[in-house]
Amino acid sequence: MDNNSGEPFDVFLWANEVDEVKNNVSAELFLFNKNYTPYKIKYSDKLTGAVKAMFMQEAIHFVIEEADKGLEVRDYEKADGEEKVIYRTSLSKVGRAETLIHLIENEYKDIDYFSENEYDFKKVKGIIAKFTYPGGDEGSKTFYIAKMISASSALKGAQSWEINGESFEPFSAEIALKMPDDNQVAIVDGNIVVFNQAKFENLFQYDYKSQVIAEAKAKELTEKYKLSFSEGLTLDSLLADKKPILKKVQAMDIAEEMPQEKLLEYADEMQLELMTDDDGSIIIMDDKDLTMFVNLLNEDYYVSPVNGRRYEIKSKKLLGEPDGEPPRG
Repeated sequence: MDNNSGEPFDVFLWANEVDEVKNNVSAELFLFNKNYTPYKIKYSDKLTGAVKAMFMQEAIHFVIEEADKGLEVRDYEKADGEEKVIYRTSLSKVGRAETLIHLIENEYKDIDYFSENEYDFKKVKGIIAKFTYPGGDEGSKTFYIAKMISASSALKGAQSWEINGESFEPFSAEIALKMPDDNQVAIVDGNIVVFNQAKFENLFQYDYKSQVIAEAKAKELTEKYKLSFSEGLTLDSLLADKKPILKKVQAMDIAEEMPQEKLLEYADEMQLELMTDDDGSIIIMDDKDLTMFVNLLNEDYYVSPVNGRRYEIKSKKLLGEPDGEPPRG
């Protein structure tokens, strides 16, 4: 799905191409939860028109119609909440979206069908429609439209009644869901088209500014300390996913922090299992190891001189100077 041409993705060309073949487009729906695990879900033939209208046609018609009214496409990284602007970014930059698409495209046979009896609908975060259409010599083409779902607003059959004519009747479905009809996110050829910035960021837990800060701090940390990460993990991604830790790192002056040898001595003193490999690199297996490493850097561990117990300091509040002691500095 990657666009390797080097040219910026042309949203207008895509919308017009899909509009021309809209009668030959097939659609498949997936729900996905807060861990970005997708679930297949079937839909009635009676809903085929509605699926195409609410997901595909709303998006492409918006692009085509608004193009004549001055609609612009800009890089998401330069987003400033302007009107008459949609944004684009690379799928590879948005880890959760990339993971979701990878699972749908490469692990399809292992994806379960969603069932309320087996899975909790309250954990559902969104719905994504996969559209496929003939692509001539290139074979079939695909694109995706993703939307947030408010699982808390769903109606469950056991707790709901429906009005039929002049009377209440038992609710006939397990769950009723009001499908969002606004344009939110499209994923095409390794690109993400952002129609609604706030919903995109919420849907995939993506904050570009935090990402930039995480990358800058990760660079500083890896230049000062020897770190070894479990396969598939990077310091950038761990910091971006752990905002409380990123916030703590952001407040540090990395250059002024204790050297690695002293950090390891401090960990031993606090009886913390900060492991190192044969090269002396600090091993980071998961976010717990990262938290310990950052807390050590921040000197958040303390041994009480009164009872000898060890404590983790949750909040450092600067106290006034002791009576009779002159101010420091």
